[in-house]
Amino acid sequence: MAPQIRPRQRQTMPGWVSEGTPVFDPLENRRGIVQFIGEYEDPATRVSYANAVFARPEGGGSEWIVKDPSSLERG
Repeated sequence: MAPQIRPRQRQTMPGWVSEGTPVFDPLENRRGIVQFIGEYEDPATRVSYANAVFARPEGGGSEWIVKDPSSLERG
């Protein structure tokens, strides 16, 4: 049996975004610090993202996955 092929998407993001960078996510209206940039598979759609951006509010709180990294602003 052949392995199931999952759709993969590579998201575009500004070149200045890296782990530890303060960002503003205008789609979520949230400010945070980039915690991780890496692969993520959306459990609802099973689509795999090669460079998903995970952010968390400065000082702690609930982490979120940035829906559109190209929309990030310096935060």
